[in-house]
Amino acid sequence: MDKKSKTEKATPRRRQDAREKGQVARSMEVNSALIILTVFISLRMLGQGIFESLSDLMRFFLSSPASLELNEKVVSTLFLNLTVFFLKTVLPIALIALAVGVIASIIQIGFLFTSKPLTPDMKKLNPVSGASRLFSPKALVELLKSLTKISIVGYLAYSIIMGHYADMIDTIDMDIWGMLSTFGSIAYEIGIKCGIVLLIVAAFDYVYQRYMFEKSIKMTKQEIKEEYKMSEGDPQIKSKIRRKQMEMSMNRMMQAVPTADVVITNPTRLAVAIKYDPDTMGAPKVVAKGQRLTAERIRDIAKEHNVTIVEDKVLAQSLFKSVEVDQEIPYSLYKAVAEILAYVYQINQGSRVKHL
Repeated sequence: MDKKSKTEKATPRRRQDAREKGQVARSMEVNSALIILTVFISLRMLGQGIFESLSDLMRFFLSSPASLELNEKVVSTLFLNLTVFFLKTVLPIALIALAVGVIASIIQIGFLFTSKPLTPDMKKLNPVSGASRLFSPKALVELLKSLTKISIVGYLAYSIIMGHYADMIDTIDMDIWGMLSTFGSIAYEIGIKCGIVLLIVAAFDYVYQRYMFEKSIKMTKQEIKEEYKMSEGDPQIKSKIRRKQMEMSMNRMMQAVPTADVVITNPTRLAVAIKYDPDTMGAPKVVAKGQRLTAERIRDIAKEHNVTIVEDKVLAQSLFKSVEVDQEIPYSLYKAVAEILAYVYQINQGSRVKHL
């Protein structure tokens, strides 16, 4: 398999990078369908208010003389009436549509604000790449989707109009408001049914957009490895860091050996250095320990600094297994360690008599 083939699912980091660039799984058809439904439902609910506002506006124009001289007062009055009409009719519906569009986007992608999609991209001006996008599979899908929507909407509108053909003929004998009511009901039916069908189409489009998004952010195995190196660090560098840390820890441990009171050995395989200061410690503490070569080095340093070395196989094994460096010994080993410390103090002529 080609190493450059994108077969791996996107990592959380790749998803976050794509999100920051504005690349998300979203279908604009969902927004459009919901907005259409919302607008027509709002028109139905606010129809009485729109009717009254429209009547007031028509009354204003019809009551004004045709030869009315335009001056500052007339223009101001005209502008005021148009503004009131806009605030009563268009603005509420526009705000509702805007809110529905925002909510639809949030449901699909959550809260997201990024300016990167607005950044100019000179590659998009390349005619070759533009032609390739024009004849790409994505463009073909969009064309088929548009043709499908036009066909469905056209068929629904035609069938509804033909179903109300007789009602439309009857409007000849109606007054203006009866005609508006009849045509308004027909338009409302067309809008609602088209909105519902478009919402179904949008659901399929959302599934498709999500599939294409997941496909677009897939990664190659090499990209996975590179991202791991960037996030976790190069394994070789991490190994060097761990080795350096171990060396530093070993040096600190060896520097503590000369301060120990005694080194307990096994006799050659293990070595554990013990220190006890009743003023600063609650119990004796292991300041260094090691096996094989490390144990040999601890013994050599102890000899160089006249630190007493005591052979006790069982105690050395117990201390090595159960106590880490810079930790106090457990209560179960108090007695054994106390006896050795007492022995060491006795050898050193009792100059440091201490009680465990």
